[in-house]
Formats: sequence, structure tokens, C-alpha cells
Amino acid sequence: MKISVLIIMKKLINYIASQFKTPRGLIGKICCLGMNIINKKMYRNVLKNLVADSRLKILDIGYGNGYLIKKMYAKTKADIYGTDISESMYKAASRRNRKSVKQGKVRLLTGDCCNLDFENNTFDIVTSVNSIYFWESPIKGMQEINRVLKTNGVFINCVYSKSWLQYYQNFGYKLFEKEELIQLGKKSGFSNVSVNEIVKGKSYLILYTKTAN
Repeated sequence: MKISVLIIMKKLINYIASQFKTPRGLIGKICCLGMNIINKKMYRNVLKNLVADSRLKILDIGYGNGYLIKKMYAKTKADIYGTDISESMYKAASRRNRKSVKQGKVRLLTGDCCNLDFENNTFDIVTSVNSIYFWESPIKGMQEINRVLKTNGVFINCVYSKSWLQYYQNFGYKLFEKEELIQLGKKSGFSNVSVNEIVKGKSYLILYTKTAN
């Protein structure tokens, strides 16, 4: 009996962990609502690094239910694009941002950040909150971000520390130490990388700037 309960619990935990990677259905919606609450400090720090400028082009990777995109558009009035691997989240984010989508100011796509369907030097800013753990190839994803950024463009990457998320490594999450994130950026072509601590020992905002070769 105890063994059966443990097996059921393990399957349940695996299922919930998978929902954070690819939210789907009712459980996926609930998980995203939870993430909106948990990640609020990260969202605030992303917004602090944005200026109100309608000429900007911004790409958000892993937009989930579109909560941050709506906040970014409200502040910047920029042209905002988003890519996410979840069809369910595409629908949810489209509903949340229906007005700006209808106006053509927000454009949402489904796809893999390791194969971005954009021309070189397209964006002024790329943002991501807690999505790098799920990229098939973090180095390829970072190289793609570097490719689509304009010169002097910035990638704003928010993550939780490896120690904080250690448990989730059992479910295939790719976790990184602070120094690993710095080196990952440099290997991907970003010559200027800075780390800002959001919550000591728990979460970081890393700024990767693309400079001229």
C-alpha cells in the first residue's frame, strides 16, 4: 500500500514538474497563475530595465499566459513579440492580450527558442523569465538570441539559483550556477554580462549586451 502511494505521488510530482515546462489544460493554467504570483519580483525587475519607447522591438521567450507581456506593453507601448512552446499558453496569452494583439502591437507565436523564426538584428531587447531550464540546448538558445538582437541590444534573463531549484534537477530541469550563466553568455557571443541579485541566494537578473564585433 505504501509503495503504491509513493508511486502515485512520484507520478503526480512528475506531472506537475512537466507542466512548468509545457503548461497545458486546466492544470497548466493553474500552474501559470501560481508562477505569476511566485515570479512577481522577477517581473518587477524586468520592467525596471525597460523604458517607455514605442520604437522598441521586444521579444519575450516563454511568455506563458502572457502576464508579463501585458505589463511590458502597458509600460513601453513597444512592438512586442513572444514565442512559447505551448499551444495552450498561446491561446491563454492571446486572450489576455487580445486588445494589443488586435492592434498588431503584440504578436504571439509558438516555437522553440533554439530556432527563432526572425531575421538577424531584429530586436532591441529580448526577455526571459524562468525558461532557460527547459531549452533543449541552452548554448544554441543563447546564440539564437544573440543573432536576433541588434548591436547594443540586451537580453534580460531572470532565473532562480541552482541551489534553490536543486530538487527539480531530478525532473530534467537544466540548472545553472551564477558563473555558469556568465560563461554561457560569453560563449554565445555576448561580451558584456552583468548579474544583479533579486533575492539573495535565490534569484538573479542577468543582463547580456550584444556589442559590435
